Order: sequence, then C-alpha cells, then structure tokens
Amino acid sequence: MAFAEDELRAAFLRHVCQTSPEPLGIVVRQARGTKIWDSDGREYLDLLAGMGVANVGHAHPVVCKAIAEQVGAYLHVSVYGEMVQEPQVALARRLAMVAPGDLSVVYFTNSGTEAVEGALKTARKYTGRSRIISFEGAFHGDTFGALSVGGNPLYQHPFEPLLPDVEVLPFDDPPALARIDASTAAVILEPIQGEGGVRIPSDGFLPRLRQRCSEVGALLIADEVITGFGRTGTLFACTQWNVTPDILVVAKALGGGLPLGAFIGRPEVMRTLSHDPPLAHVTTFGGHPVCCAAGLAALDVLLRERLPERAARVGADWLATLRALTAGLPCSVRGRGLLMALEFASPEATRRFVTRCLEGGLILNWTLHRDTVVRMAPPLTITEEEIAQANAVLADALALL
Repeated sequence: MAFAEDELRAAFLRHVCQTSPEPLGIVVRQARGTKIWDSDGREYLDLLAGMGVANVGHAHPVVCKAIAEQVGAYLHVSVYGEMVQEPQVALARRLAMVAPGDLSVVYFTNSGTEAVEGALKTARKYTGRSRIISFEGAFHGDTFGALSVGGNPLYQHPFEPLLPDVEVLPFDDPPALARIDASTAAVILEPIQGEGGVRIPSDGFLPRLRQRCSEVGALLIADEVITGFGRTGTLFACTQWNVTPDILVVAKALGGGLPLGAFIGRPEVMRTLSHDPPLAHVTTFGGHPVCCAAGLAALDVLLRERLPERAARVGADWLATLRALTAGLPCSVRGRGLLMALEFASPEATRRFVTRCLEGGLILNWTLHRDTVVRMAPPLTITEEEIAQANAVLADALALL
C-alpha cells in the first residue's frame, strides 16, 4: 500500500502507538550496511545499528540470501520444540559451539525480554528458590519479570506491584555481593551496562560475583542482549573476565536483523523445563525457521570476517580519537570495543549534541536510564572512511558545548 509522505507521517502518529513525545520521525526507504536513506534520499550514518541489532550491517547480502532460501522452503510449521526444523537445530548447535564453558542447550524466544523471562523462570524452577538479585542501572526488558529486575525505579513505579522477592544491589560494589545468600535463585546482570550508561565494571567484580554465586548455589545469568556477538571486542563480554555464567541471554544481533532471542544453559539446568510439569515453558514463534536461518548466516559472517576482533581494534583507536576531540571539554568518554559513550554535564547539553549530530547525518541518542550519556554502537562493519565522516560531525557538535 503506497502512502503520500504527509499521509504516511500522519498515519504513523495516529495509529502506531507512540512511546515518546518526539519520535525521530525519519521516513525510511532503504538501509544497507551502516547507512539509512530517508524518503528524500538523504543519507544517515547509523551509529546505533538499529539499537544493537545490525552488528553485521543492515541487510547483509549473505543474511538476505539465507532468508530468501528459507522463505522458499517453509515458514512457521509448529510450536517450539515439537518438529525438527533444520535452521533451528543448526543455529542451536552453532551457538553451543561458541558459547562459553559448557553452555550447550538453547531455548529460542522472540526477543531479549522474553529470553530474560525464560531464564528467570528456569532459575527459580531449577533451584527451588524464589529470590532474584539484580543491579542498579540495569535494563533487562519491559515485560513484568524483566522490568522487576530492572535498575531504574522511574520505569517501575507506574506498573507496581511487580515480581516479589527481588533485591537490587549497587553495580560494581564487591562488598554488596555478601547480600547474595542461600535463598537466592539467581543473580542477573549485564557484564557492561548498556542503557545504564555504558558502565564498565572494575576487573575484580565479575569474577567475585561468579565466586559468590557458586558458594551459595545461586545461578548467574549474564544478559548479553546488548554486549553479545562481538559488540565489545569478544564474542561475549563475560569472557573478558574469564567468567562463565550458568545461563547466557542473547538477542538483538542474534537474528541478523530479524526478531530472535535465546537463553543458553547447561543441560542439567535446561532439562528442568521438560518435566514436573512437562511443557513448563513454551512459545509459539520462538525459534522461527526464517529468523534462525538469518541468525545462522549472521553468525557465520561475524566469525568468518573476525568482526569481534575488528571491533576491539577499531574501537580502541576510535576511543583514543574521541578522547582527543573532547580534551578540555565538559565531556568524558569511555567504552569497550564498538560500544562507546560520551557523557555530558547536563541533559540539555546532551540533547543539543544529539540534535546537531542528527542534522549532520548521524543517528545516535542518549541511553534510556542516563539522559546525560550518548551511546555509540555502530555496525561492526563500519569503515575507516565512515568513522572519519562521523568524527567530523562529532567535532562540529562538540563545538557547541
């Protein structure tokens, strides 16, 4: 169905539920690689990668080919776990090969927040305990369970009461880990907080957390929805601290541009969903064959082109450039791989910076839980020329501070 542009914008505002008072409003006509083109033919450099989805770039030809081939074979045929579907099996086996430690059984979902829900349910059922620990500043999704373990009360209060028996600890505070005890079913955290402002823990925090969970028999759930698939310079961020969780949660880049999430665990942990009762956790569309075909193709591209290693190298160089650009300005810079943040002195300064960048053709934004932090998370395929293009616009926007 074709719309005139004014009609399209009006219908968007009227019929698509709005979640902010001022949506970005770019009318998308095409997206390829690191770039998006609007209805006027204007080109934008996407420094958010569709919110961490397009790690291999928008519409990668290998991914598109896999999608087309699977569409020609079959779409949805049955609920999850009943029929043997080759794309689903192939991706599960591939994930088991690359996941840390002995995490080898995959439960596919439609999204990251659904994967978090499944991981929390699994932890409670496996341990027979109810208490969940999370961290201040965390973001794990917006369904009730995921929201309950979030770390920003602003987004929780309108929906209370939430899941009971949840305690939120300060992030990167080793003494606070003593609160994890034998009543704890699971501890959930992002190895590097995304929406909390790209907060990177000190080197000893994750190993101490792993140790404490093992001491008391609590499961450690690593939410790598944002940090996974090479974003921070390794395939999964937790391995940078030599930490293996009991359950690994992934999504966003997993589907190569299509909706797909998963939680991955040890066989004895994941087996708990098949008995007492059977079908203890089910989904209709999780692990859709087309999404799994896209995910397998994206993972193959990521590994074949060594994009995690490239993200580590390119990100380190870019971070050094950003520090030089911000020297002497009221702005700090931090990051790991191609997950970077610029932190400003006020929300007003942040908005001016983002607006100027958009005018210059860069798509970026402040994080959900820190309105003074601008996150940069471009496709891992971004070229040196595109980085230079971005730096010119960033320097111009920084001049407004």
